Amino acid sequence: QVQLVESGGGSVQAGGSLRLSCAASGYRVSSKCMGWFRQAPGKEREGVAAIYTGDGSTYYVDSVKSRFTISQDNVKNTVYLQMNSLKPEDTAMYYCAAEKYPLGGGYCYTGRDFGYWGQGTQVTVSS
Repeated sequence: QVQLVESGGGSVQAGGSLRLSCAASGYRVSSKCMGWFRQAPGKEREGVAAIYTGDGSTYYVDSVKSRFTISQDNVKNTVYLQMNSLKPEDTAMYYCAAEKYPLGGGYCYTGRDFGYWGQGTQVTVSS
């Protein structure tokens, strides 16, 4: 059974940092497309970042480029999202996703289907 467990969310002031973790069980993150998404109240889910763990290639939505970094630790079977210079508009529930049907690095971006999802971790940024 595949489980993705997010952690690391919390409340911070604008300009602060958080690191989210996504620990996978029943699933090997190596050579997979993994993603981070977020959903704010009343808004649609938004893809934030993706990483193809086979070669470390990454994708970011424009609003988080240069502030967020997605990374992997294949030994710990975990994917991370380092979030710096946080803004109030980053407030949302953040979800980790993993591809169910591997398509290779050329198809790793947040707009594709993933198949496996975590329960989410809340991030709140105050001004």
